[in-house]
Amino acid sequence: MSAATSVPARGAVPPSAQAGRRTPQRVLPGFGLTLGYTLFYLSIIVLIPLSALIFKTFTLTWEQFWAAVSAPRVLASYRLTFGASFLAALVNLVFGLLIAWVLVRYKFPGKKIADALVDLPFALPTAVAGISLTALLASNGWVGQILEPLGIQLAFKPAGIVIALIFIGLPFVVRTVQPVLEDAEKELEEAATCLGATRFQTFTKVILPSITPALLTGFAMAFARAVGEYGSVIFIAGNMPMVSEITPLIIIGKLEQYDYAGATAVAVVMLVISFILLLVINALQAWQRRKS
Repeated sequence: MSAATSVPARGAVPPSAQAGRRTPQRVLPGFGLTLGYTLFYLSIIVLIPLSALIFKTFTLTWEQFWAAVSAPRVLASYRLTFGASFLAALVNLVFGLLIAWVLVRYKFPGKKIADALVDLPFALPTAVAGISLTALLASNGWVGQILEPLGIQLAFKPAGIVIALIFIGLPFVVRTVQPVLEDAEKELEEAATCLGATRFQTFTKVILPSITPALLTGFAMAFARAVGEYGSVIFIAGNMPMVSEITPLIIIGKLEQYDYAGATAVAVVMLVISFILLLVINALQAWQRRKS
């Protein structure tokens, strides 16, 4: 080898290899541009409408604001809306997990049809769902005429509101938990069984910790959806003040009376309470991930 021949330094890339390299092509633009689009879109869709809601509320004095959001009729609607939404989300948490488990772990005739029916509340207009539930649960409906002689009335009562909210919130839990169950490692369950764990112990010690974040996410989505629901509830609620009147109906009533500031005041209270509850649920999710 001649003295003029240079030996590449250790770690250096030969020029031929450098020439062969190509800058990877990105499907989307760079970080700066995509972040700008993201912030712009969120501002148009989320931040600006919420800001307008808050600014409209500022036109009220504190006494006017407090009178609008603390009236007995409004407080009763808060209790019904958030209580029924929370109860419906809890029911969906249990039965949504059960349905997701059956769809993932078992094969049976009509499985694809059952899987498609889970998404029916997504596709069905909420008004149609409310009318259907009312016709079913009213005193002259298929279910109502059986329960009415027993002293059980579901339609035009808070119980009917809970049923409507369960109907529209079920897909959120099922579709959130289902992919997590599909990706779960069955080897861990088999190992637990080989070590002598019972079915209950396997579920609580192996399966449940891995799907808890998904369950909390599905619960939060079902709860948030139920809080703002209007179309399916308005027909079955009966809309009796202090009994079966939901907060969205209070807001609609104030808008029809041209009390825009009062309507936005009630809406801001709902927004703050919903945000706090979702923040708590997200904190629980983060804690569960750190724990696992």
